Amino acid sequence: MNNIDTDPAEVARRIHDDDSADPFVLDVRNEDEYEEWHIDGSYNLPIYDQLLDENYAGLKDSLDELPDDEEIIVVCVAGVTSGRAAEFLRERGYDATSIENGMNGWGRVHRQYDVDGADGVVQIVRPGTGCISYLAHDGDEAIVVDPSQYMDQYLTATDERELEIVGVADTHAHADHVSGARRLAGELDVPYYLHETDTGVLEEVTEIEDGETIAVGERELDVHHTPGHTPGSVSFHFGDALLSGDTLFLRSVGRPDLEDGSEDAIREASSRLYESLDRLTALDDETVVLPGHFSDAELRPLATPLGELRAKTSNELLNYVEDGDETAFVETIVESLADEPANYNEIKQINCGNEQPGGDVESLELGPNNCAAN
Repeated sequence: MNNIDTDPAEVARRIHDDDSADPFVLDVRNEDEYEEWHIDGSYNLPIYDQLLDENYAGLKDSLDELPDDEEIIVVCVAGVTSGRAAEFLRERGYDATSIENGMNGWGRVHRQYDVDGADGVVQIVRPGTGCISYLAHDGDEAIVVDPSQYMDQYLTATDERELEIVGVADTHAHADHVSGARRLAGELDVPYYLHETDTGVLEEVTEIEDGETIAVGERELDVHHTPGHTPGSVSFHFGDALLSGDTLFLRSVGRPDLEDGSEDAIREASSRLYESLDRLTALDDETVVLPGHFSDAELRPLATPLGELRAKTSNELLNYVEDGDETAFVETIVESLADEPANYNEIKQINCGNEQPGGDVESLELGPNNCAAN
């Protein structure tokens, strides 16, 4: 069959950056896979097994469910069965293409955004995984914060802005995605910054502590130790921007159970997280909160002034901090934890240096992001 593929990055641009109507995305994977992880706003037609056998009966019977006056972008796991479905639709007069490499390709997309109100900050969003990383820059120097394993994304972003990377930092030892920080720092021969409590058995780490600063140009990243999600979680204050990592999201906070899932340990970590959030909410209301993960699929870039975030009711757990109700904060977390991130233990072991990444390292982090506490 003659496949016509659409770049997944182009799909992300049209969904999140275009003023026109969102494209019609047809997901042909099985229902359980779709329910676990899918492109926001897509339509599921569970005919994957049929398409594997080049059986188009299910697709033919469902043509009345599809628009005939707009482009249809078909997605599957890796782009093979969706290519068959798109070809079948084109033969019947539909304007249909397939997402290149399917959901595997979608999970690797990175999108760049400059952040209003946060001078010198570039937000790099992965719409397929919910992960966010940053460039904090001043003059011709930049620090990369929480990079993914796809180093070229950061080299390209800095080249486009004529910046030199002078350091790489992780806000914590991640459990949801494989960090590219050590490798990027090693390739460029620059420091890799991580709080000492999260270093595990890693070598060649520049350990950072609460109250320290990291120079970038003529400015500095201020380090706030904000434990709770992990013992060594930090948030970086850069001018008017707060790079809050997995401590504070726009609609939730970081889950405290990935280090130790026992109830006593969760309660203790939740109390530490409460104290960290109490500290962060003492910053100026104009501080722009820049989280480490999605909390609103429609908002780009993902940024909200702290004063607005404190005043809203959409972040239930932060409301408890504002009210001074630590008991309700802890109990809500204990009672509402979702499923752990996919492959989180293996990812954590890689990021802490206990395991070396294998050949399937890219596929480890594909799937839904479950780093929020509720």
